[in-house]
Amino acid sequence: MKLLADAMLGRLARWLRILGYDTVYSADTDDFAVLRLARAGERLILTRDHDLAERRGVRTLLITSESLEDQLREVRAAIGPPTDTSFSRCPECNGMLVEAPPALVTERVPPFVRRTQRHFSLCEGCGRVYWRGTHWERMQELITGLRAGEGSDTIEA
Repeated sequence: MKLLADAMLGRLARWLRILGYDTVYSADTDDFAVLRLARAGERLILTRDHDLAERRGVRTLLITSESLEDQLREVRAAIGPPTDTSFSRCPECNGMLVEAPPALVTERVPPFVRRTQRHFSLCEGCGRVYWRGTHWERMQELITGLRAGEGSDTIEA
């Protein structure tokens, strides 16, 4: 299922992408613009806006929780697991990540990363380069916890 997070849910959109959900983020606060974008892309609107959630002619999911972890659980409970795997989408633009040979990206990463990393991903959309840095293990633990129904007390990224 393709998702559209409204202006109130930017952090949630980023984490849904990390988990593998196809999630567009609309920073536009105009409900009509959000509705047009959702209809054009056949996307489910994720919103905390009760009025927007009650609109006819479009699919919506009202996110009621304040905490990010609970919001992630709400989405998963409502629509199921993502079709893509974790770390398959760019957290910034929702583009697909593809494996990139080190020679292709080494000039675009810091010297320490060049020396210590051998596996890179490249976003097909915005061109950002990703690697499994120190934050990756913490993110992986959170993802594992969410899938197991547990999770940590806070999400940092």
